[in-house]
Amino acid sequence: MLSPESTQIVKATLPVIGAAIDDITPIFYSRMFAAHPELQRDLFNRGNQAQGTQQRALAASIAAYATLLVDPSAPDPREVLSRIAHKHASLGIRPDQYPIVHEHLFAAIVEVLGDAVTPEVAAAWNEVYWNMAETLIDIERELYAEAGVEVGDVWRRLVVRRRTQESPDTVAFTMASPDGTPLPRPRPGQYVSVAVVLPDGAHQIRQYSITRVDDADAIGFSVKRVTETLTPDGVAPAGEVSNYLHDNVFEGDLVEVSAPFGELTLTESDAPLMLISAGIGVTPMIGFLNHLSRTNSTRQVQVLHADRTPARHAHRSELKELVAALPGASLHRWYESLGTREAHEYLRTGLIDLEKIDLPDDADIYLCGPLPFMGTVRSTLRRRGVPEDQIHYEIFGPSQELEWV
Repeated sequence: MLSPESTQIVKATLPVIGAAIDDITPIFYSRMFAAHPELQRDLFNRGNQAQGTQQRALAASIAAYATLLVDPSAPDPREVLSRIAHKHASLGIRPDQYPIVHEHLFAAIVEVLGDAVTPEVAAAWNEVYWNMAETLIDIERELYAEAGVEVGDVWRRLVVRRRTQESPDTVAFTMASPDGTPLPRPRPGQYVSVAVVLPDGAHQIRQYSITRVDDADAIGFSVKRVTETLTPDGVAPAGEVSNYLHDNVFEGDLVEVSAPFGELTLTESDAPLMLISAGIGVTPMIGFLNHLSRTNSTRQVQVLHADRTPARHAHRSELKELVAALPGASLHRWYESLGTREAHEYLRTGLIDLEKIDLPDDADIYLCGPLPFMGTVRSTLRRRGVPEDQIHYEIFGPSQELEWV
C-alpha cells in the first residue's frame, strides 16, 4: 500500500490528475512511440491506437488503481490487476519495459500540469505507478512460471492442421506443434495470442479464445473477420490481424502463437452453470462445453446465446451437439431475425431476455460478447439478485477492466 504521506497527496490530487488524464495519455503515447517506434509497430494494437481506445483504457486503469490504493474498502488491487497481467503475459511483456512507460508517462504529466507537479506530488504518483508496475510484474512472473516458460518467452511456431468455415465471417483454426511436442495445457476459458507480420512489415498481435484441445500437441481457436464500421466515437477500423488470418492462413502454414493465458476459467465445482454469450463471444463457451463433454460432467448447464441470424451464428451446429451430449444441459437462443423459422420456447426472435429464465441461487454465470451486451445482461442479473461474485465475464481489447469493479 501507499505510504501515509503519499496517500494524502494522492487523495488531494486525484481529481486534478483524473480530470487531466485524457490530455496526458495522448502526449505520453506520442512521446513513447517517438522514442520507441518499435512498440507501436510491433506490440501495441494499431487499430486501438487509431481509435484512442488504448489511451482511454490506460487513463481509466491508472486513475482507478490510485482510487483503490487510497480507499480502505476497495477490493484488493492485486486481484483487480489479474486480468491486465494475463493480457500482458500473453504479449510477452517484460519487467524492463515498465521503466520506458514510466519515463514518458511522467514527462507527459509534467508537460500538461506544469508547476502543479511539485516534488511531493511527483513522488506520491511515482509511488502509485511503481506500486502498480511491481504488482503486475510479480503476477506476470508467476504466470510465466505456471506456463513453464521463461519471462517473456511465450511464443512458439505452430502449424495449421485444419481450417474450417464456421459462418460467413468466422473461421476456425486447429493449430498443432510441427514436431509433436506437447503444448502448454490451457485451462478451459483461456486464450492465446496470435502474432502475424502484415504486408507493411508491422508485427501485430491479437487474442483468441481457445475453443478446443484435441490432444497434447493441438489447440483450436476461431477468428471473426472485422470490417470497418461507424461507431458513436467515429470509425472503427477493419481488423488487421483477423482479416489477415482470414485471407492468408491455410492448412500447412506456420503461425506464431503464445502460451495460453486468461483468468476467465471454469470453476471446478458441482454448482449449476449459466453460459451467456452473443456473437463471437460464443467461443469461450464452446471451450467450456468441450471441457465438460470431455470430462463427462453432470453439472446442470444453461446455455444462452444471442446472434443476428442462424446463418451468422458461428459454431451453431457444434453448440447444439455439445449441449445435447451433456445430460444436464439446455440451450436457449435468440436471433434478431429467424427468417422462415418458427420461434418456440428455446428459439426466440429479438434480443436476449432473461426475465423468463430460471436463475439457480448458486449458479456460476459466465458472460462474453460485446461490451454493451454484457453490461445489459450484468445489470439484469444484479437486479434479479445475483451476487456479484457469481458473475464472471470476458473482455477483449482495451476496455474498462478496472471500471467494471
